[in-house]
Amino acid sequence: MQSLKVAMLGCGVVGTEVASRIQNRGDGLAERIGAPLELSAVVVRDIEKDRPGIDRSLLTTDAEAAIAGADIVIELMGGIEPAKSLITAALAQGSSVVTANKALLAAHYGELMSAADRAGVRLEHEAAVAGAIPIIRPVGDSLAGDRIERIMGIVNGTTNYILDQMDTEDWDFDHALATAQELGFAEADPTADVGGHDAAAKAAILSSLAFHAPVSIDDVHVEGIESITAEMVETARDQGFVIKLLAVCERVADSPAGAGLSARVYPALLGRSHPLATVRGAFNAVFIEAEAAGSLMFYGQGAGGAPTASAVLGDVVSVARRKVLGGRGQYERPFHSDSRILPISAITTRYHITLDVVDRPGVLAAVSEVFADEGASIELMRQTVGEVDDQGIQHAKLVLATHTNTDATLRGTVDRLGGLPVVRAVKSVIRVEGQ
Repeated sequence: MQSLKVAMLGCGVVGTEVASRIQNRGDGLAERIGAPLELSAVVVRDIEKDRPGIDRSLLTTDAEAAIAGADIVIELMGGIEPAKSLITAALAQGSSVVTANKALLAAHYGELMSAADRAGVRLEHEAAVAGAIPIIRPVGDSLAGDRIERIMGIVNGTTNYILDQMDTEDWDFDHALATAQELGFAEADPTADVGGHDAAAKAAILSSLAFHAPVSIDDVHVEGIESITAEMVETARDQGFVIKLLAVCERVADSPAGAGLSARVYPALLGRSHPLATVRGAFNAVFIEAEAAGSLMFYGQGAGGAPTASAVLGDVVSVARRKVLGGRGQYERPFHSDSRILPISAITTRYHITLDVVDRPGVLAAVSEVFADEGASIELMRQTVGEVDDQGIQHAKLVLATHTNTDATLRGTVDRLGGLPVVRAVKSVIRVEGQ
């Protein structure tokens, strides 16, 4: 059968790996697809840069000419523009598109999916969320006949490595981050990772796909791990928890703000028996709760050239087979543009609160009174004697676990606790998930 032309936009670490596999494993890919793939153009910024393993005659800086007439366009350039315009043009001309661009999808998911649907082609994006882990296709296809209620995932390998080392090696945050940078797990500027923004983009994509609603990154509540200390990790361990940066996407049937969707990213406590608590190092995992299928977990490498290239090539094979067989394009269900995105204040959650208090009679009564006034309740209270400060005042560490309540109520409670004369400092506040 006539070969399918493939144009690739961008040729970094992942792009180089993808191009190499298309060229060096052509026979195997052709057997799976039913037609050979022909890499017709590779768009780069610097055509003079040496790219071992890639035919220099394929290199070009003219993206518009490269995508013209292509059967499949692989977008690996990143960013919003010109990626968005090029993808839109490719879809309009009938080219299926494979992308790993989480920033673009997090901002324009519904728009781009609708464009693909109108053109009767595919827009695949497995590599945009969790590297080599197959999660987009299972959520979009395998569970299409089910109702997904909740997704909770560790979707950023950098932060998972940092928190794992703090837990298992007793490192502080700065040492764990520096080691992650030395090993190549973290960028020189790690803000997108440790600030939770990378995970938030992935949460927006997963929410949009699972709930078929246009959830953008601006709808995702984001908190990073910069404030996590060695003391917080130790306290969590003493209480039988581990701290993980979680992306949580869920349907909320009942809240003070009514029914809707919630998408959020923050560090949270997980009981050590939870499957996600065992995810170590720079690995990723996604835990899904579906109405009929129950609980499912997907685990594997979340980043890196080879794992990400594996996900990209999987999408390429998928869209190529559809072209050979004459299959339909995108999902045919419309997006629910009226879906309500709930604020973080409306979700129900549990808090673990650690206070530095003056060790004297009446402290527990004062704390309990604040909880009662705010309409919150305490599930567990544990006090340990601390140090004597330079003024001769005895301190104590008070750890409080709350019952479930709205985030707004619990946040108001913490604010009140911080103003009590007997409270020297609110040492940490962290939510509990998975229970």
